Amino acid sequence: MLNAEEKAFLEYWTENRLAKKRILRQLYAGLPLAMILVVAIFANLLAGWYSRALMELSRESSSLIIILLIAALSIIVFIVIFSARHRWEQNELRYRELLHKAEKN
Repeated sequence: MLNAEEKAFLEYWTENRLAKKRILRQLYAGLPLAMILVVAIFANLLAGWYSRALMELSRESSSLIIILLIAALSIIVFIVIFSARHRWEQNELRYRELLHKAEKN
């Protein structure tokens, strides 16, 4: 027998499971975490605790800055997509388990 919370989740996920799978909706889930991580990486780089990294960054090589920006964007995209897909898969697994549990009873 399902309790009230499980029934509410079944109703919610039945209605919203396809909408939550869309790419645009997935961007909202992991974007804050990804931005915090990238800002922390750049703050760590610019803090100056590792002088050789700061020397490499201060040279007039624009390719290093471009590479760092590409790496930052790659980190953001990976974290956003991975966290959204993981959350969706967890909810889908719970949904299927509850459906199976409801069918048994």
